[in-house]
Amino acid sequence: MDPGSLNQGTAANTSIGLVRIERLLGTDPFQAEQQAAEFLVAKPGHPMALLYLAIARRLLRKPGAAIEILTPLASRHPNAPLVQLHLGLAQRESGRNHEAVESLRRAVSIKQDFTDAWLALADLLTAMHDKEAAAKAFLSYADHSTNDPRLLEPAVALREQRYAEAESLLRGLLQNQPNDIVALCMLSEVIECQGRTHESEDLLIRCLNLAPGYRRARHNYTVLLLRHNKVMDAMQEIDRLLAESPGNPDYLKLRAALHINLREHHESINIYQALLDQFPLQPDVWTSLGHALKSVGRRADCMKAYRKAIAVEPGYGEAYWAIANVKTEHFTEAEVAAMLDQVNSPAIGTEDRIKFHFALGKALEDGHDYAQSFRHYDEGNRLRYKTIRYNREEFSAYVQRCKRFFTDAFFAERPGCGGDYADPIFIVGLPRSGTTLVEQILSSHSCVEGTTELPEIIAMAKTLAAWKAGSDSQEYPEVLTRMERGLFRELGTAYINQTRIHRKHNRPMFIDKMPENFAHIGLIHLILPNARIIDVRRHPLASGFSIYKQYFARGQEFSYSLEDIGSYYRNYVELMAHFNKVLPGRVYRIIYESLVQDTENEVRRLLQHCNLPYESACLEFYSNDRAVTTPSSEQVRSPIYRDAMNNWVPYASWLGPLQASVGDLIDEYPNISASLKMDEHAAD
Repeated sequence: MDPGSLNQGTAANTSIGLVRIERLLGTDPFQAEQQAAEFLVAKPGHPMALLYLAIARRLLRKPGAAIEILTPLASRHPNAPLVQLHLGLAQRESGRNHEAVESLRRAVSIKQDFTDAWLALADLLTAMHDKEAAAKAFLSYADHSTNDPRLLEPAVALREQRYAEAESLLRGLLQNQPNDIVALCMLSEVIECQGRTHESEDLLIRCLNLAPGYRRARHNYTVLLLRHNKVMDAMQEIDRLLAESPGNPDYLKLRAALHINLREHHESINIYQALLDQFPLQPDVWTSLGHALKSVGRRADCMKAYRKAIAVEPGYGEAYWAIANVKTEHFTEAEVAAMLDQVNSPAIGTEDRIKFHFALGKALEDGHDYAQSFRHYDEGNRLRYKTIRYNREEFSAYVQRCKRFFTDAFFAERPGCGGDYADPIFIVGLPRSGTTLVEQILSSHSCVEGTTELPEIIAMAKTLAAWKAGSDSQEYPEVLTRMERGLFRELGTAYINQTRIHRKHNRPMFIDKMPENFAHIGLIHLILPNARIIDVRRHPLASGFSIYKQYFARGQEFSYSLEDIGSYYRNYVELMAHFNKVLPGRVYRIIYESLVQDTENEVRRLLQHCNLPYESACLEFYSNDRAVTTPSSEQVRSPIYRDAMNNWVPYASWLGPLQASVGDLIDEYPNISASLKMDEHAAD
């Protein structure tokens, strides 16, 4: 509380005694009461001393005694917001709720930006079940909380990615004010940044129950729903936001992102173009437009959009990385020179600097300056590594648990217990290993629809991991032992229903190309025993270095360290070898290099495995005009070329950490049987 005049609460008070009393209110209200009483003996009727005495008695759970002081004090100082606030609080604590509402309303009428009073009023109206009035009070609190010093410190901690500190500060605030919607919303952001999705969602739902009109919370809730592929729920939320604020650029951008998730790229393009017609100086919108144009194969227009973003904001690293990420595009000499100027500029932020380094790595690789190219790739990864959390031991431990859990006996006890659906084709592997190429080949068949990287299986696994079956609840996958056979069938049906929104062409089969699904082969087999699973594998150094060159917008946190990439590759091979042993023939494996060198025969075998008749269109996959959103989108619109197979070779002298981490798998590749020798490396 600010000591000072009762009417404004901001003028400085030079009395050492009053300052001491105010400090004691937060630590020892009993001593504060004693010292305030002593102060009033010396200075009878002093208004600030009377206020502090009343507050101390409130804190000592004597609200009636506080009201005896505050009522006449409020009469003598009718324009003192602090007095009205504490009179309202004391009245509430005495059960005189209607009088408390009037006092709190007087406080905010005197001082309209009085956040403490707005929050107290909203909280009281909530307790009185006056939801409409409470929601209005909460919104007034949110509108005036921008400069609230209590929220400034956790906001700075969040911005600087000090998540543990931000969470601690916000939980401290919420301990005293559990309905503080701004703190709840900010805490949900902090928790989402730490990967605790369900907890973040619960906080936003609680926040919106208190204040349905709190747009920041609804916007964040929509983003969270989109991020976790609850697209139709997110669309309902964005429609509500746009109904309230039809021209809001942030809401329109979010709606465009939802259309992209639904593979409705032309709708998103229309939104971005309309936004740019009205607000042309938005580099992020130009870049998003470029992404959408790239997805539908409009490469020339896509490049114009990216370069327009650069013209608007020369220090916008995202646009340069977007050009690099087209893969088949090359930078001009002037663009390379501009990036070299920008990358060390003190004016750009860390994220832009990281993207400049990755883009320069690609530009210098195209120019065959491999030493400088690797230097930039390495520096980009080093900076990015500081911003993420990845623990390779955790993933290694998960793989070992899966090997112990998913045994021959476990599957033998649960034959055919999932759904009977045969339409999904899962393509798994590592990023940048050829999964998009295999998807493009299969989706060129008249019976197969390509969708995108669907997150349903990963989300299902996370839900099972959080499932509490009792006080002795288990982790995932061990929790699967508690599930009845019928639940596996229900989960298979749920997967089919949840992914139906992504199927636009009513074809008998569809592709789920989420590479990380290799970590959930056991779950997929249990819930969808008739689904096809295709593992695409690439040489460990080619795959590993291609991953190291890639900046991923989200996820793939293992990818910013050569040692982590090598460890991840070994774990992937080890887990796939285990499933090859306990579920022989269940996973069909394609070696990327074989596919490139003997395309027709490999495609024929792939189609035969999927029980599909041969169609020549699968060899002409580059003519397929479907939208592709992965980094390989332009590469799969060209015939197969072999040059990329050994693009790691010029960098071999710098890949020692990757080679050491992958170990003997380099020499054994592509001998799959050698992968079964992994147990001796389990402790690496």
